[in-house]
Amino acid sequence: MISRMDLSILELEWGRKNNMAEKKIKDANGVEFELNKDDFTFVQKDEKIHDTKFETKPTTFAKDAFKRFCKNKSSVVASFIIGIIVIFSIFVPIFSNGNVSQNLPEQRYLEPKLFDAGTGFWDGTKNFKDIPYDVVDEVPVGFKKNAVVKITKKEDHFTNLPSNNSHGGSLKIVATQGSDIQYIYNYASFELNSEDSVELDIKFNNVDGLNGKIGKYQIFLSRSPSRTGTRYALTELKNSYEDLSINLSEFIASKSITNIPKAYIQIEIPQDQADEQYILINSLTLSSKSNNVELDDLLKEISIDDASAQCMIEPNTDLTFPNTYWRCSGRKEVYQAVLSKVSFVYDYYEAQLGLQENFRIGKSILEEYISKGWCSYDFEIGPSSFVKLSDKCPIEKIHSEIEFVSEYMQSTDYVCDVIMYKYKGYKSMPKFILGTDILGRDLFTFSLKALRTSLLLAVIVSAINFIIGLVWGSISGYFGGNIDLFMERFCDILGGVPFVVVITLTILVLGNNLGTFALALCLTGWMGTAARTRTQFYRFKGREYILAARTLGASDKRLIFKHILPNSMGTIITSVVLMIPGVIFSEASIAYLGLGLKGVDSFGVLLSNYQSTYSTHPMLIIFPSIIISLLMISFNLFGNGLRDALNPSLKGSE
Repeated sequence: MISRMDLSILELEWGRKNNMAEKKIKDANGVEFELNKDDFTFVQKDEKIHDTKFETKPTTFAKDAFKRFCKNKSSVVASFIIGIIVIFSIFVPIFSNGNVSQNLPEQRYLEPKLFDAGTGFWDGTKNFKDIPYDVVDEVPVGFKKNAVVKITKKEDHFTNLPSNNSHGGSLKIVATQGSDIQYIYNYASFELNSEDSVELDIKFNNVDGLNGKIGKYQIFLSRSPSRTGTRYALTELKNSYEDLSINLSEFIASKSITNIPKAYIQIEIPQDQADEQYILINSLTLSSKSNNVELDDLLKEISIDDASAQCMIEPNTDLTFPNTYWRCSGRKEVYQAVLSKVSFVYDYYEAQLGLQENFRIGKSILEEYISKGWCSYDFEIGPSSFVKLSDKCPIEKIHSEIEFVSEYMQSTDYVCDVIMYKYKGYKSMPKFILGTDILGRDLFTFSLKALRTSLLLAVIVSAINFIIGLVWGSISGYFGGNIDLFMERFCDILGGVPFVVVITLTILVLGNNLGTFALALCLTGWMGTAARTRTQFYRFKGREYILAARTLGASDKRLIFKHILPNSMGTIITSVVLMIPGVIFSEASIAYLGLGLKGVDSFGVLLSNYQSTYSTHPMLIIFPSIIISLLMISFNLFGNGLRDALNPSLKGSE
């Protein structure tokens, strides 16, 4: 096949030979041969020669980087997780009904709830096993009857053994070998005046046949809960157990004792050789014949109506005891008690936000409900006139009125049965999907609000550190020499100061607030980015394309921003992305040392405050820990995807 160019040459040669009347020509080797016109054919005679179109669409570096990033499935998933967490942290605290700013003790430590109570899963209830059961009130000891969803097991047995939780029997006060005097005293105090006519009534129950010796006892009125304080003997040393009734006000009047601002009742058992001594008490009650309503309420609160019930009382969560608790330095036991234990499901929401009996509300609140048309009440007639007109009204019933009069003010409270969730402004029983904390705050909403603060701090600090580190590392790595030497030594000196020392000094000098904390994290946080940038500049500044650009007259600015920096951004971006969860971790670590942000709800402060509740309420730590772990893993994967996507050497690769 002869091409068009070869054909033209041969035609010229043919014409020249024909004109010279020569029919034979020689090839390059000198061999003669004859050419005729028929020996020639046209190539591409009927075809058009033109440039073909590109099979792929034109693209930019950004489009190509996005395409490569989308092919990394783990990075895409990580970016979605980060996006969801960020969106939740912004909008959930805004639109959620969950409390995050007020102290609501009536809804503290609620269980996680998503479904209605009784479904058996994520319904705000908790299973209890072998809890003492009060057969009189038909409720587990320490729990509310209306909140018991289902009793699954009940077991009764008779016991003579010491028990902290029993029903029936008497309070047994025991003096043991090695103790000079055993006594019990009222944990709460009351003011005793000669005009108040305060009566002390004690009912004993001594049973023959107990092991040990029946003890002698003596009753004292004391100004202090200890034996060392001033006290007065109400009885002689006795070994008879007839019921006693003593008028304390007449006693202090007869002894010419001035008013006692803090009065305690003590029952003492002197030690008699080495034998065990005991007394049994059924009840010990205090009452007043005066018209002092406040004193009557206090005396009733600190009386022992059922001594055996005192053995069922346990300390509060802050390790203090309620007013009705009586303590003894001997053993506190219940004699001949029937101990009932049950297993049941308990609804914390109903217990804390359901019907609350004998709840006090002010007159202004009642007037507000009346003005809204939720109820009607005749202040002249009293509690019997109360009528509930709307389901929105939290009050179910008014029991009594309590008036307070002082030289400064006069007010009236109403003792009512109140539905607490309506009283707190909820339209229906709330559902906190992760429960509440010690202050009654919605854990889900509060955690995301705290995370929003920490993310804002992390983004600001990371951006500042990125800019400073990028400029510092670029100058150091590009120019090198003495400039690089000086800048590196400066970083070595600054990096040698412990981070805790830097942030502590900053907080002590400038105060503990968000701006100070950000400044402390920026003082040394940029050095990691600077070191990576310097390394990348040393890696690329000697490449051939850099030398070629320099030869063509490219300036330092163009070499840095057009040639070196774009090739270095993959590794640098990865480190910057990981800086965001690193800042959150740093803030959390500082909070654990007691240097956390003051007056600001941050993730570190939240974790620090909840660390003591891990054994009793693990969800308070588990959920924030899951969030911070997800952020760390997601930012790591997201950074790896950005590194590959922004690598110019991978442009166009599959």
